[in-house]
Amino acid sequence: MAYQNADTRRQNQDDKSVAGAVSDKASEFAGKAGHTIERAMESAETAVQDLAERGRDVGERVQTVAGNMKSAIDKSVRSEPMATLAVAAVMGFVLGALWKS
Repeated sequence: MAYQNADTRRQNQDDKSVAGAVSDKASEFAGKAGHTIERAMESAETAVQDLAERGRDVGERVQTVAGNMKSAIDKSVRSEPMATLAVAAVMGFVLGALWKS
């Protein structure tokens, strides 16, 4: 019986050692996973910020082009109203043909 108690104690100690080692490894892996997730989140945040900045730049460029087109159309209407009307009619016909097909 003394041997069984000693064996049982030794087994319990071994079990505790294994459990401690597993717990340590699990903590280590959790820490590494946390760092990896943090890096991924930082990368995603940077990508989103870059995309937002590019979107703002594109929006500003579109506004600039629209302003330039408006100025050009206004000038064309004042100086060449019939030619402007003819160009608008042709563009309408082309867009209508593309829309239909």
